[in-house]
Amino acid sequence: MRQIVQVKPEDAGKRLDRLLAEQLPELTRSAIQNLMRDGCVTLSGAPLRKNAKAAAGGEIWVELPEPKLSEVVPEDIPLDIVYEDADIVVVNKPRGMVVHPAPGNWSGTLVNALLYHCGDSLSGINGEIRPGIVHRIDKDTSGLLVVAKNDRAHQALAQQIQEHAAGRRYYAVVYGAPREDKGTIDAPIARHRLDRKKMAVVEGGREAVTHYEVLERYRGYTYLTFLLETGRTHQIRVHMAHIGHPIIGDPLYGPAKDKWKLGGQCLHAGRLTLTHPSSGERMTFEAPLPAYFTTVLQKLRNQYGEI
Repeated sequence: MRQIVQVKPEDAGKRLDRLLAEQLPELTRSAIQNLMRDGCVTLSGAPLRKNAKAAAGGEIWVELPEPKLSEVVPEDIPLDIVYEDADIVVVNKPRGMVVHPAPGNWSGTLVNALLYHCGDSLSGINGEIRPGIVHRIDKDTSGLLVVAKNDRAHQALAQQIQEHAAGRRYYAVVYGAPREDKGTIDAPIARHRLDRKKMAVVEGGREAVTHYEVLERYRGYTYLTFLLETGRTHQIRVHMAHIGHPIIGDPLYGPAKDKWKLGGQCLHAGRLTLTHPSSGERMTFEAPLPAYFTTVLQKLRNQYGEI
């Protein structure tokens, strides 16, 4: 799989391994250096060294080899199928389920379940490890994903996401009280420079835009809904922590001591709108708030009161 990085004028002069780590947050700096060592990072066909400097206007190609697995095994895991036809499957993913196999999570993933449910009827664009996967949500975020059952549907859906034509609405409870009832966070995101498990708002990172609206206010907490223009890793979690209102239960971006003990962030992908790749019909799917989320809201209403 190839990733293409355009060098912006403000990035000229940066070491290429550092620049690529900022622009490709799914890769660590050491992984990028290994790719450069193996000749997988090129400019106009010429391999680049890790200490090379970026030149404005350059187009860097990064060839990502497919991870090697002997087999991704279908598993009979129950799925909450919201909609299915010959082109797409819309799934309401439970909190705690990883989307696709990766180190530490080779089984029990959504892909394992989809392979059992769909057999060979999944797009092959993302290879054997991520068949059908057009977009992802975090392990401990619940909610809706669309899965492609053929390559044509996959390409059409991926284009909608890239062009911001697919609407994704999320719900979360955060600490504190945003000043405005509606707002937009426009802040670039890249890999955290010190903690490689985290993302952060970083100058020169990838564009990230999150729109939010307050649904309910309580003493010390706020219930919000979000619309995404972009889909960066941990985007809502990073943006809300950046403005001082991390999501409750968030183990990476929230406070070290979290009295809610939810086992993960209180974040749910509740609505998905897309254009069907065959019919052209505009379709909207909804998934109700899961039980843990409604329990949190009830406690807030009872103990902290709406304001």
